[in-house]
Amino acid sequence: MGIKYIDELDIKYKKLLIRVDFNVPIDKNGDVSDDTRIKSVLPTINYAIKEKAKVILISHLGRPKGKRVSELSLSKVAERLANILNKDVKFIPDCIGEEVKKIIEKDLLPGDVCLLENLRFYPEEEKNDEEFGKKLSQLADIYINDAFATAHRSHASNVAVTHYIDIVGGGFLLKNEINYFDRAMKNPSRPLIAIFGGAKVKGKLNALINVVKKVDKLIIGGGMAYTFLKSEGFEIGKSIVEDELLETSKEILDIAKKNKVKCYLPVDCVAADKFSEDAVTKILPIQEIPSGWSGLDIGPATVTLFTEALHDAKTIIWNGPMGVFEMDAFSQGTFALANSVANSHALTIVGGGDTDLAIHRAGKADKISYISTGGGDFIELLEGKELPGILALNK
Repeated sequence: MGIKYIDELDIKYKKLLIRVDFNVPIDKNGDVSDDTRIKSVLPTINYAIKEKAKVILISHLGRPKGKRVSELSLSKVAERLANILNKDVKFIPDCIGEEVKKIIEKDLLPGDVCLLENLRFYPEEEKNDEEFGKKLSQLADIYINDAFATAHRSHASNVAVTHYIDIVGGGFLLKNEINYFDRAMKNPSRPLIAIFGGAKVKGKLNALINVVKKVDKLIIGGGMAYTFLKSEGFEIGKSIVEDELLETSKEILDIAKKNKVKCYLPVDCVAADKFSEDAVTKILPIQEIPSGWSGLDIGPATVTLFTEALHDAKTIIWNGPMGVFEMDAFSQGTFALANSVANSHALTIVGGGDTDLAIHRAGKADKISYISTGGGDFIELLEGKELPGILALNK
């Protein structure tokens, strides 16, 4: 039947339980240091306010492991949300129980917003406990999931809760994530180009195996490229390598050839004598990395090669940086590629926390078609998996 989204449901004057992802960074003073995730769900929250729903927000924060940890309370997040909305946000210091129900019934008026305490203060949340899901469902008339970044988890707040509430749906953020992904992978404008980076092949192995059969071009950079390069017979010095995946990496390149997918690997790198900001560095062809040195960024010839490969792209998916961009000495490759992707005429979709951060640091976020809020979720979609939190909404 498909997912119903919030604007397809009658939410007027209803109690609306919205699962959001407010797992935001908190500084030493206990304040929110980056409110990007809060702002990403504002369209859903504002729509619910406009429709005069009673808005009940639920989220986790950090990993309290089923115990109350004061530093991981969502109270400060409620304050930041109130500032952003320019509206009172009632913080309720629990997320289930009669007292919570009573406050929602008596104190929450149509168009009001409340944020409940950290779901993960209860071990039942991460266990996808049915009874815990049932208690959450008793707080509201309708359930909306707008937390794409947690959709790959089977937790009580995104799976079990849907078993006990008749009307469920998705928020605008979830809708965007699914729609953009479908445009990229299910019905793409071609050429479709996938860019993979980051440190290791292992975490992206299944995604690579799935994607290599569907794209027109595959670009591989970052630390993971050295496993592929070694599988092709290159000497890579002390660069990061996963020897146990050499055979598999070779097989992925063979699949690419078989499917007539053009595959691009680095041809030069910024090599360093140690993993440090103050390392001695050289720009070298891949074939010339000294035995005691490591490749920590792609070099200018590789940037040119990758940029040329993008020239005719109609759709680009990017996950993972091209080097250790957190260190200035090894950031230029990632930032240069960010510039090339941003200046393309393609539909551009970027996923993964590191890539998101790199795009923002490069100052190119406003020129990317869509930046996904998901990390693990984005990779699992690239693997071809169905996400539990999304499947649960197909009622």
